[in-house]
Amino acid sequence: MVAASSEYTAEILIVAGGGGGGRGAAANSGGGGGAGGYRTLSATLVPSTSYTVIVGAGGAATQTSGAQATNGNDSTFNTTTSTGGGGAGASFANGKLGGSGGGGGASASSNGGNGTSGQGNSGGGSSFNAGGGGGGASASGSNAAAGPLGGAGGAGSTWAQNSSSYAGGGAGGSQQTSGRALGGAGGGGNGGNNAGSPTVATAGDINTGGGGGGGSSAATAAAGGSGIVIISYEGSTRGSGGTISSSGGKTFHAFTSTGTFTYTG
Repeated sequence: MVAASSEYTAEILIVAGGGGGGRGAAANSGGGGGAGGYRTLSATLVPSTSYTVIVGAGGAATQTSGAQATNGNDSTFNTTTSTGGGGAGASFANGKLGGSGGGGGASASSNGGNGTSGQGNSGGGSSFNAGGGGGGASASGSNAAAGPLGGAGGAGSTWAQNSSSYAGGGAGGSQQTSGRALGGAGGGGNGGNNAGSPTVATAGDINTGGGGGGGSSAATAAAGGSGIVIISYEGSTRGSGGTISSSGGKTFHAFTSTGTFTYTG
């Protein structure tokens, strides 16, 4: 509803970059990257005012045993920030904390990283030689199973304004010779495995904040997906910045890189 002052209420989606996946060594696999932090808010837009938008890049994978992948970068609208997803552990390393936590790399005791309250969930723990799944916006990453199958990535969340899903966790890597763990809905990357010709992990989808898939001893790990910021409001266009579209009586300004949103009133 438009107020007398021409201020206007918009719905904002802020998704940070997803964390990178980890790779295994010897007969081990790495964890899946945690999804980027997922936040929504209602904001009052003031006429002739510009708002800074920052979109976080996805984190890099690690292919080194005992190391941790890189966290995703934060995304921001004005003064509200979503935290980058936690990087996964390669074999024998814990996942990092983040918006959602990264999965643990294969060993008997590697743990997933914690998520940030209100933004995501924790990563899954490893088994002896399979990696845990990265956490997602609406669910934790799964623990690795005996088999050895990596943990699935935690599911992301669906934004009511456009019915699209974001911030799925990356799946952990597997050492078994068939099948692979799958990333969470909302852009999470699939885990790699050692089947025949090794199947490499897949990256988190761009502009979703999905975590990167974890690799196996013979399959490389993958990077996290970049984040996104979207401003949505009822009616025709009232501002500039980002990629502008309309659907269902709403206007959307989608930012896939850093920029400025200006509300013209």
